[in-house]
Amino acid sequence: MKVLILLGLVFLPMLAHGKVYERCELARILKQNGMDGYRGISLANWVCLAKWESNYNTRVTNYNSRDRSTDYGIFQINSRYWCNDGKTPRAVNACGISCRDLLTDNISKAITCAKRVVRDPSGIRAWVAWRNRCQGKNLSSYIQGCRL
Repeated sequence: MKVLILLGLVFLPMLAHGKVYERCELARILKQNGMDGYRGISLANWVCLAKWESNYNTRVTNYNSRDRSTDYGIFQINSRYWCNDGKTPRAVNACGISCRDLLTDNISKAITCAKRVVRDPSGIRAWVAWRNRCQGKNLSSYIQGCRL
């Protein structure tokens, strides 16, 4: 029993941190899932967005006290509009998913929801970090050397 408890103490913190993708690993997954050129958005833009929103970490959350919503996962998708966390007032859930689904190492649901976000009129501009860190910049370094 002591061994199981010790193992739990060793591995539980790893589970809480989630997967942190390597830049090129994420670029390959995004490309395989049709993100390169989706709605005219280059792969480098998506990788830049994920870098500055979550530092490529699937388990990141960020609470927004202004509207009592939370941003979830690798793309920091907001609970006010896109997912249901069961606690955000007046939530819309336009992606039709639980926010919990955005915190897994398998980012397929996060990718599907991100595609839904950019179909809205704001497009990729919905992400503040993209506007502040990626928009109008040379983003070639985000996919450089990735052998895509």
